[in-house]
Amino acid sequence: MPEPLEENELIKQRRLKLENIAKGGIDAYGGRFEVSATIKALKENFEEGRPAVLAGRIMAIRAHGKSLFYDIKDSTGKIQGYAKEDILGLENFKFLNNLDIGDIVGIRGDTFKTRTGEPTVIMKEVVMLAKSLRPLPEKWHGLKDIETRLRQRYVDLIINNGVKDVFLARSKIITHIRKFLDEKGFIEVETPMMQPMPGGAAGKPFKTHHEALGVDLYLRIAPELYLKRLLLGGFDKVYEINRSFRNEGMSTRHNPEFTMLEVYEAYSDCEGMIKLTEELITDVAKKVLGKTELEYQGKIVDLSKWERVSFAELMKEQFDITPADNQDEWVKKLRTKGIEIEGKDVSRTQIINIVGELVEPKAGNHPVFVVDMFKEMCPLAKTKKLNPLLTDRFELYMGAMEIANAYSELNDPIEQRARFEEDLSARVDGLRSTVYGLRSIDEDFVTALEYGMPPAGGLGIGIDRLVMILTNSPSIRDVILFPQMKPQNK
Repeated sequence: MPEPLEENELIKQRRLKLENIAKGGIDAYGGRFEVSATIKALKENFEEGRPAVLAGRIMAIRAHGKSLFYDIKDSTGKIQGYAKEDILGLENFKFLNNLDIGDIVGIRGDTFKTRTGEPTVIMKEVVMLAKSLRPLPEKWHGLKDIETRLRQRYVDLIINNGVKDVFLARSKIITHIRKFLDEKGFIEVETPMMQPMPGGAAGKPFKTHHEALGVDLYLRIAPELYLKRLLLGGFDKVYEINRSFRNEGMSTRHNPEFTMLEVYEAYSDCEGMIKLTEELITDVAKKVLGKTELEYQGKIVDLSKWERVSFAELMKEQFDITPADNQDEWVKKLRTKGIEIEGKDVSRTQIINIVGELVEPKAGNHPVFVVDMFKEMCPLAKTKKLNPLLTDRFELYMGAMEIANAYSELNDPIEQRARFEEDLSARVDGLRSTVYGLRSIDEDFVTALEYGMPPAGGLGIGIDRLVMILTNSPSIRDVILFPQMKPQNK
């Protein structure tokens, strides 16, 4: 935690300056201040001798005789301000002694270029907008305590332009995703974040209680089942950029609160989602980065080619397991590979999900669609017509990290109920299922399917992970403005 104000001598000095400002009848925390342009716009269209009204944070102060130079930064860029006693007047120039690095000011003056060609504003008036009582870290870039940077993200953003660039890129990525889907006729919708029954994905939910209704509710782990209801209701193309929550561990790839894109298209299927995924990610890379060959943590990701590998074939190659084997055969084959499955009551579903975590496609230079997933791994996907033990589903890997998941949606209500019942029976000792955490069957969703849902393709893309790839960020915490953190006193 930041140390108390009274314990820091520098802060005491700044508070004295605050008192001096107040004694001069000046509000150190001013109000509205209209600028003539952003700093970036002013510099891009720079002409000497033009009046300029700017506002920003002081990032550096340099004294030169009876002159002062300031680096002033707004959200778009940085420019130099020049203060001279014979221009401001003695009293106004003395007032500048109350300014510190970190203060936010408004300036009015005229533009010119220094001898070195530096765009500068001769300051004819300085308006106090916010006094900074805490000094900015002098060597923020050298700080090795990542926890401090994340806990004080606001300071990180002030000091580190690279961090700010990541989040500007994130905003552009989401904007272009919306534009891409809108132009293809999809409509953006909103579904409940508090749900009476969590579903649509694997994960342990956060639980809360609604006092007025007297019922327990859950923060959603996925919006899938509600979006499918909209397909059933006649919206053929829908998407939601949604916040979802899973009450599980944290890592460089996991945050309990995260952002997903989910897309559903009636009369499409898994193959249609593959095409949509390729087009969407390639388009976003071109529009935001201007290129389709990326570098992620020392690895090249080339979006000019998209590969496919079979999960069923990987399981056969790595563990000699086929979907036709019975459960006992799976356990025997795994033991020969040095993998022990503990517990007498472990289900077939649990075994395949445990082993599935060990299977990873070979990391190449291209995005990889992993297809031919075992039926046990997805209760909401249609099975393949030529092999009902496999589902018509893919997982997309980029930079050796899972980015997306999609499948041909199961729209047979009888089959869906049977899948839910199978998933529910996989619970052991009252614990959640290893697949979708069902505690009971979502009867309303099954009822909805009984009215007839069109065949459809559904796609989920992890926005946070996609941003990691496109901005070459090693951790999910680098692309979430305020990631969940462990309490400092624990």
